[in-house]
Amino acid sequence: MRHVAAYLLGALSGKEPTSSDIERILSSVGVEVDSKKLEKVISELKGKNIEELIAKGRTKLAAMPVGGGGGAAVVAAVPAVAEAAAPAVAESKKEEKKKEESESEDDDMGFGLFD
Repeated sequence: MRHVAAYLLGALSGKEPTSSDIERILSSVGVEVDSKKLEKVISELKGKNIEELIAKGRTKLAAMPVGGGGGAAVVAAVPAVAEAAAPAVAESKKEEKKKEESESEDDDMGFGLFD
């Protein structure tokens, strides 16, 4: 996906991106380039109109089934699961804060470097 996203960013310039363009985009954000994936993306998208590909993809996604009647139950269950998990998340955050505080206290060890 990173390679495709970089290709799309490069295509915004109005010209077809090269492998060096995509490598430059990915390296600017600290992403390592996988040359096999990069070559696959370039070969698959070479000479194709990006806007048309995106439009075709949207129609395919719109026509894709989402699981029938059970989908509503899953969507309804997600907030309930999130609410149930909220106390555990809050507790783990408290524990992290306590750890951070105790670690910072240990760093000082009761005396300063220049005391």
